[in-house]
Amino acid sequence: MVKTPREPKPTAAVVLDTRRQKQDGTYPLRLRVTFQRERKYYSLKLPDLTSIEWEKLNGERLRDERIREVRDKIKSYESDADTVFKDIPRFTFARFEKLYFTDHTSDAKSKAEDVYHAFEEQVKKLEKQGSVSTASIYRTTLNSLKSFKARLRFEEITPALLEKYDDWLIERNKSVTTVSIYLRNVRTIVNAAKTKGIITVEEYPFGKNRYEVPAARNIKKALTLAEIEKIYQYKTEVGSLPDRAKDFWFFSYLCNGINIKDICRLRWKDIEGDRVTFIRAKTARTKRRNQKAVVVILTDASRSILDKWANQHQAPDSYVFPILPPDVTPQRERELVQYLTRSINKYVGRIAIELGVDKPVTTYTARHSFSTVLKRSGAPIEFISESLGHHDLRTTESYLDSFEDDVKREYALALTKFKP
Repeated sequence: MVKTPREPKPTAAVVLDTRRQKQDGTYPLRLRVTFQRERKYYSLKLPDLTSIEWEKLNGERLRDERIREVRDKIKSYESDADTVFKDIPRFTFARFEKLYFTDHTSDAKSKAEDVYHAFEEQVKKLEKQGSVSTASIYRTTLNSLKSFKARLRFEEITPALLEKYDDWLIERNKSVTTVSIYLRNVRTIVNAAKTKGIITVEEYPFGKNRYEVPAARNIKKALTLAEIEKIYQYKTEVGSLPDRAKDFWFFSYLCNGINIKDICRLRWKDIEGDRVTFIRAKTARTKRRNQKAVVVILTDASRSILDKWANQHQAPDSYVFPILPPDVTPQRERELVQYLTRSINKYVGRIAIELGVDKPVTTYTARHSFSTVLKRSGAPIEFISESLGHHDLRTTESYLDSFEDDVKREYALALTKFKP
């Protein structure tokens, strides 16, 4: 009779985690679960101990009342783990975590160490501030992380884990830009945890010789002047959706690459003569001191677009364009801005295709084209940076597109212009 091999069983034990010594010389106590040669460590609601205290804890005669209490709690944690093992027909770490931590993660410390709880708090904070779009991006990042790993604590975020998550995203055909956004969001959450003392400087996983967030650089976003002129000269039916889309695209291009959200938010009090002054919505709610306003000079072309589509009611606090209602909520504002953006991208994109412009033409293209055309005209990068409302020249540099091929050819030919 052939014996059926026994199924491997998980084991659990509370151990002194000597991998990370704290500044006071103590080590944390963690629950170590082992299954099929794989081990995982879980934080517990137990005080940190020194190596000497740990040895005392395992001694036969234990007079220290505090250490005795710790020993009793350890037995309770290990017993609870054994009970959970029996309730799981086919063991997986994910099932164990879901059952075991239902009763062991209610205190403030455990919540503070929970990465996903920190993400939830960040989403709530951003929604309360009215930053609905940013909150949505953090929510998307959170959902992605949960698909990658059911539970995640700050102590588990190591360079190796971040590399693994990076690879996991790429395997699922996520672009480098998406990977960069997700990992930057994770870094923001980890930075906050470091500030609160949840993790130490030594445990911080980002930076040189650790994990570095990939920087995506998208090129060929900008149009050439010739391509911009083609779109500018394209005839549309006055008052139609394509006409409005084309005009708002050019208003963005002519006005320092102003974002569509900022166009929608412009108020009459922001305009004085030929000057438009505003704080970018993207940075308006940050805690950065002495925020620099963006100053736009209206030209005849941009003024004609403004006069064509502006509200007739010109009270100082009224919106310039009839896009947003007076008491718009953050959620509704986002919906209306997205609707206008999609409309612009749709119709201007069609115009570009009809004209044979072999590039995606969107609202982003207007902003990138503004900065790149200035660069090619010889404008200093400091001027371009100020016009875009950037606080860092490196941000501006990422907006600047490469030179046109004819310029590259000119420089290439110069390499062989030898003297006779």
